[in-house]
Amino acid sequence: MGLLLTVLAPISVVNALVLKIGRGIGIAAIAIMVAAILIQVVARYVFNNALPWPDEAARFCMLWMTGLMAPTAFRRGGFVALDMISGFMSARVSAVLSLILLLISALILVVAVQIGWGEVTGFGGRFATASLYLPTFDGWFRIPRSWMMLSLLVGVILLLAVNIELILRSVVQMLGGKDRLPVIDMGEMAGAE
Repeated sequence: MGLLLTVLAPISVVNALVLKIGRGIGIAAIAIMVAAILIQVVARYVFNNALPWPDEAARFCMLWMTGLMAPTAFRRGGFVALDMISGFMSARVSAVLSLILLLISALILVVAVQIGWGEVTGFGGRFATASLYLPTFDGWFRIPRSWMMLSLLVGVILLLAVNIELILRSVVQMLGGKDRLPVIDMGEMAGAE
C-alpha cells in the first residue's frame, strides 16, 4: 500500500493544480460565452443586424469550458453514480463494483483520446472557422477548427488523469488505507452544503 500511496501523492497534487488552472480558464470561458451571446442578442433584436461571429465564439468557449470543467466534476464525484444499487450491497462489493466501473471508464477514455487526436489532426482540423478571427500584427488570422476540437482532446486527457487517480484511490481504500488518502479539495460548489 505504501507504493500505491507514493504513486498517488504526486498524481493527486498535479491533478489538483492542473484542474484549478482549468477551472479558472473555464470560468473565463463562461464569461466570454455569456458576453458573446449578449452581444448577439443586442445586435439582433435592438439593432436588427445579426453578427456572424458570436454564435461561433460562444460554441468555442462552451467546448473549452466543458473540457476544462468536466474533470473537476468527475474528481469530486459530480457525475451520475450508481448510489442506489451500491446502497443495497456490502461495502466490499460496492468498492469492487466502483473499481470495475472506473476500469471500464479508463478503457473508454483511452479510446476517446485516440478519437480526440484524430479530430485535431484529421481532415476536419485542417479547416478554419467560418467567422472567428484573431487580430495579429499582419492582419486578421482565422482560427483553425483544430483549436476548437483540441478542447475534446484536452478534456479527455484530463478525465483520464483523474480516472487514474480515482482507480488508485479506490485500490488503496479497498486495502484499508482510506484514512491515509490525500484529501480532495471540494472547494465551494454551487448548491453544496
